[in-house]
Amino acid sequence: MQLQVKSNNLVAIESCIVCIIAGAMSDFKHNKAFGQHFLKSSETAAQIVQALQPLASDIPVLEIGPGLGVLSKILLAGNNPVFFSEIDRRIIQFLQEDLRVPQAHILAGDFLQMDLTKSFQQPFAIIGNFPYNISSQILFTVLDHMQLVPIVVGMFQKEMAMRVVADHGNKDYGILSVLVQAYYRTSYIFELPPDAFDPPPKVHSAVIKLERIYTTPDALYPKLRTVVKMAFNQRRKTLSNALSGMQGARDLLAAKQLSGKRAEELSVAQFIDFTQSLNQ
Repeated sequence: MQLQVKSNNLVAIESCIVCIIAGAMSDFKHNKAFGQHFLKSSETAAQIVQALQPLASDIPVLEIGPGLGVLSKILLAGNNPVFFSEIDRRIIQFLQEDLRVPQAHILAGDFLQMDLTKSFQQPFAIIGNFPYNISSQILFTVLDHMQLVPIVVGMFQKEMAMRVVADHGNKDYGILSVLVQAYYRTSYIFELPPDAFDPPPKVHSAVIKLERIYTTPDALYPKLRTVVKMAFNQRRKTLSNALSGMQGARDLLAAKQLSGKRAEELSVAQFIDFTQSLNQ
């Protein structure tokens, strides 16, 4: 199975997308509560879909927030089974009637409340122009299902994307940086200006890619999440003070010569090592 769309098919697909979206957008009233800012360019959409390769060459793909289908049409033109998570009943109707998506491939409702293990018993990829108001929660949901999600390609607010890929010692480095990078290799792919969307958001956007790595034990995640959140929730304090309420933390920090450091000074590898030692 291949998600890649051949160039001789892209022109026809683009023409179809333009017709569908032009008709749908002409009377579509965007819902601010759902964070709806729809990507306009099918060429950009093709670049986003292509970023799924090679890890998603033969697995199902779940698009979160398909909007009016600029990504969806390209995904549906490939050979992979494609599923859609959508909360807006109008868009669900559009998927069913205009894009002919089977009901079984539409996960209707709030993505953040879904038990994805009920819909997927095998690995699947995630893609989407994610609603910016819930993008961090989407990433935490991905981490909760990391055993099933080997790759994610998503559009984020630029500031959020920079936080996810940030290295230690950077002002953008934080909770999501550590937790995502502990389990995924991150890539910052490209940026887009507000006018690439309808309606244009007030911020710039960026596409990032997450590719699963398996060096960090999955079972460590709950403890790592607790350590990282405690450390960064008081990021101006030294780790010795920020983690003082955690049994054994102060002695271990001293043994590793980390007592005087702050959260943003520790690399992802150091957070993992500290948490593993604390568990033991």
